Amino acid sequence: MTSPPIHSELLTFSLFQGDVMSAVEIMASAGIEERGAVFTRRNVVEFILDLAGYTIEKPLHRMSILEPSFGSGDFLLLIVERLLQSWRRSSDKNGDVFEKLVKCICAVELHSATFSDTRRKLLNLLCEHNIPMDIAVRLAQAWLIQSDFLLSALPQDFDFVVGNPPYVRQERIPAVLLAAYRERYSTLYDRADLYIPFIERSLRLLAPKGHLAFICSDRWTKNRYGGPLRKIVSKHFHLKVYVDMVDTPAFHSEVSAYPSIIVIARQSAEVTRIAHRPEIDQTGLKDLAKALAAPEIPSRADVRELKGVMNGAEPWIFDTPDQLDIVRRLEKTFPTLEEAGCKVGIGVATGADEVFIGPFDGLDVEPSRKLRLATTRDIVSGEVRWRGLGLINPFEADGSLVDLDRYPRLRRYLEAQKDRIANRHCARKSPANWYRTIDRIHENLTAKPKLLIPDIKGEAHIVYESGELYPQHNLYYITSDQWDLRVLQTVLQAGIARLFVSAYTTRMRGGYLRFQAQYLRRIRIPHWRDVPDNIKQELLEASAEGDLESSNHAVLQLYGLSKAEQLVLSRNGNKK
Repeated sequence: MTSPPIHSELLTFSLFQGDVMSAVEIMASAGIEERGAVFTRRNVVEFILDLAGYTIEKPLHRMSILEPSFGSGDFLLLIVERLLQSWRRSSDKNGDVFEKLVKCICAVELHSATFSDTRRKLLNLLCEHNIPMDIAVRLAQAWLIQSDFLLSALPQDFDFVVGNPPYVRQERIPAVLLAAYRERYSTLYDRADLYIPFIERSLRLLAPKGHLAFICSDRWTKNRYGGPLRKIVSKHFHLKVYVDMVDTPAFHSEVSAYPSIIVIARQSAEVTRIAHRPEIDQTGLKDLAKALAAPEIPSRADVRELKGVMNGAEPWIFDTPDQLDIVRRLEKTFPTLEEAGCKVGIGVATGADEVFIGPFDGLDVEPSRKLRLATTRDIVSGEVRWRGLGLINPFEADGSLVDLDRYPRLRRYLEAQKDRIANRHCARKSPANWYRTIDRIHENLTAKPKLLIPDIKGEAHIVYESGELYPQHNLYYITSDQWDLRVLQTVLQAGIARLFVSAYTTRMRGGYLRFQAQYLRRIRIPHWRDVPDNIKQELLEASAEGDLESSNHAVLQLYGLSKAEQLVLSRNGNKK
């Protein structure tokens, strides 16, 4: 049985319709990776439907549900099973089956072959439930739409929207189609993936008091590109439930995404129920769903309530209430790290480390054209132990590229490697500058004392470097003309850095944090000039002696932390 043509009832846009339709046709025949298809385990689908409130105890035949990307039917087929069970339990079970059920489901899928395969599964399921084939065909025709969810005209006001939206990076989307999406969806911002506008449109289609329940990447809850969507949710909706699914086998295949389950309701409320990394078994998930949906929060360790998760476009904070209280208080009281006279940056990305980086003594270029390089392996012991690597520097002090005629050894070295470095994107974009590194190198940074912080760590690993090395791209650095960096190192290592970074970053597998510039910039410290002299002296002595107890006492005084708050900081610092 052939699938119907792609739904032509596309929304109107100013772009040339034919070009958009051609791009949609391309995506309709794309491979699994190109269309971001990931398939969800049945236990997890049951869990999500329970969290949404789509349960057989309700009159589901009087409600409507949308599945915006039904794929192989992981959600759709279970939705149909629940709908039929609910209908047959009701007093409305007699009468015209088609009329009773026709408006209950709307399910969209773009990929042609997947649409046809799942349609066959649906017809078989309906027949197994004693729905006559002619009625099953009519229901499938009414329920299923082969189209681009982001561009199609659809019914409004669904009681439920559920599913696993596609995870597609922008570079995989045809340019004309991406432009059409951008015209329609304000949340397709910066480097946002396709699941972001899927959430935006799904929220628009919710009825009053309706519920959206998705499993998708958790990156948008913290990262820059999620800001516009977080703002919409904060202003118009209620984040009812958040379940961290990182490191859980939620899908049929292993994926590189970091999933979470979100339940968002079209209603006003402040409290969010939170759970972390549940066991993926049917009984455990069923019990957890009941706990998360209970009128009163049950006394179990894996479920908690939190107010203030959402704050406009700001990253969502899922830490414990006592941690959140400290973060919010310090944010109201103290300036950011950069406002207090510190600079946060990241080391150099070259685009061809095998050419630009090598043993310092072995780099056959003029001495002025190479710098000693700091890497994460140089600081694993907690202090700098340079392993002897160097960095080729093709920049003058004013930021311009050097004239290779002035540096014959550098010219000879680079031209011998030209095939390897001229192919980089930055070189193709500007062929005359084929020998530049991706990032400009600021030579004067080498001589500045700095704190070095590796990107991914369980703890705040902050190392003082006296001003001899240039950091590589997986190292972040802090410099300051106002703060004594040894003292700043002491303050940040006393739990303050981890407190803020853990609040604002997404976690990697194994619970590790990203100590990136965008999160380090959220750290709050006072201006050095505002620190009382007695506390300055205590901090200077503690940092000079490496006295942990004195350091913690001085930081407590610096921030005016209570004993209870200091205990929270200590507890936070002992977790990955």
